[in-house]
Amino acid sequence: MTTGATGSTVPRRQLGRYLRDLRNQARLTVRKAAKELEWSEAKIWRIETGQTSLRSLDVEAMCRIYGAPADLTDALMALAKETKARGWWHSYGDVIPEDFDVYIGLEEAASTMNWYESELVPGLFQTEGYARAIIQASQPDEDAEEIERRVHVRVARQTLITRTTAPPTLEVVLNEAVLRRSVNGPAMMAEQLDHLVEVGRLPNVSLRVLPFSVGLHHGVMSGPFVMLGFPLNGDGKPSEPPTVYVDGFTGALYLDKDHEVSRYQAAFANIWDASLDEADSEQMIASVAREMKQ
Repeated sequence: MTTGATGSTVPRRQLGRYLRDLRNQARLTVRKAAKELEWSEAKIWRIETGQTSLRSLDVEAMCRIYGAPADLTDALMALAKETKARGWWHSYGDVIPEDFDVYIGLEEAASTMNWYESELVPGLFQTEGYARAIIQASQPDEDAEEIERRVHVRVARQTLITRTTAPPTLEVVLNEAVLRRSVNGPAMMAEQLDHLVEVGRLPNVSLRVLPFSVGLHHGVMSGPFVMLGFPLNGDGKPSEPPTVYVDGFTGALYLDKDHEVSRYQAAFANIWDASLDEADSEQMIASVAREMKQ
């Protein structure tokens, strides 16, 4: 049993899976478990999906209801303490939606990311000016101070890809529309595109462009998504199951069932194969940047 990640997202999810498995082994429905514990069904769901941290006493109560042996109960109570760990982003909790707090924790723990974006530059690759324009457009009622705090969080996330210890490997495909959609004027967009060229040259980043000329491809059906893979434990198994993150207008989806992940893996493979290679992609990005500067 290992946590092996920054922040509390991964241990929360691990603990939730252990408790869900125990409940299923005890042949208890969520409704029955909630009744036995005198909790709401929503609370059980949040625990089992890693949406909330847990007190050791709560874990002990669940293990007692589920008939868990003493040694496993002790181990899960210890794991519960890890769910209280705080990543750097928790100090910005008031400007980070709860579901995105989960994502940042997974992003920090990931060893690989396969990313497709159809409309906007990914947050990890955004310049400060581009990020500010996007956040202002999406949060028109926020005051200037709150906007700047959100910008700071987005920029702070970017140290992930250049950190000295085990930076993740990224394979990223951008739809051509991402390059040609001017955000806050051609000058700022040219700066953003120049930055993409720089990021694409990092040793752990492979950046490709999917040109309009390709026509229909799997990304048209899937929409934007990120697949996160995680480091292996000592036994050679992933410390966390591969997870697909899909950001929706009214909320996020986290998909980790085998059939769900497999479908997105197939979609990404199709998108990757249809895109320009890294060298031609860099040339296209640089060419659009020059157009923006004219």
